[in-house]
Amino acid sequence: MEYEKTGYLHDNFKMFHLTDQEEKTYDFHYHDFMKIMLFISGDVSYCVEGYTYHLQPYDVVLVNAGEIHRPVVHSALPYERIIIYMSSDFISSYKNDSYDLAYCFQKAREEQTHVLRMTTDQKNRLYQAAKELERSFSDTGFASELHNQILFLEFLIQLNRSSIKNDISFLDTDSSNQKIQDILHYINENLDSNLSVDTLASHFYLSKYYLMHSFKKETGYTIGNYITTKRLFLARELIQNGSSIAQACYACGFQHYSTFSRAYKKMFQSMPKELKDNG
Repeated sequence: MEYEKTGYLHDNFKMFHLTDQEEKTYDFHYHDFMKIMLFISGDVSYCVEGYTYHLQPYDVVLVNAGEIHRPVVHSALPYERIIIYMSSDFISSYKNDSYDLAYCFQKAREEQTHVLRMTTDQKNRLYQAAKELERSFSDTGFASELHNQILFLEFLIQLNRSSIKNDISFLDTDSSNQKIQDILHYINENLDSNLSVDTLASHFYLSKYYLMHSFKKETGYTIGNYITTKRLFLARELIQNGSSIAQACYACGFQHYSTFSRAYKKMFQSMPKELKDNG
């Protein structure tokens, strides 16, 4: 089974304020852009890359490009949230020796979490920044597009300042399969290596059936689909950072350039050369 890429981002960022009034089931999916969700209300857990978090109002969920995720709605309570999609390229353009607007994502990764929980004061500040940003999308006054971008940057600055000042808690997972977490970590640290099911089963002293069944249950991915997805996102990052296409292909564990090229086009709807030409 292949997992669906959902949502498309043709601008530097997009914002949605959504409320589901009835209990729904969501499939695992991923995006090729970064995502921030400000949870407002509902009885919801959020699953990201094998970790599950039960959310409280005004928790912030951070999902990197390529990370498989889904909400799990436990009751018919209204599920309200504000979602922001962000271009990785746009965010990386706001990085220098003084600041990095992707710092909160980096910090969350270091803390091995995807959810930030704030103090009351920080909740209020971030929510107000989000509401100002939301209102700016309907603004048609002087320099409205510039004003919209400024408020988006203000929202990110507030979020990153909270991360730097440790005014937030980096939420522990509610539940996870530690063996699967070890396997996920191993895969992501060894994408250039042989990661066949036989190799992984042998390395972790598991039966192939148990490995495949448990991995799919915890992550929503088959092992092969997960590895291919991670390799392709890493290859795109390497190309963006100056590697040649061939270097990126082999550094990510692909054995044949033609296989890499076909898989890349299928996932990103473009050829790696287009990324190189636009870099």
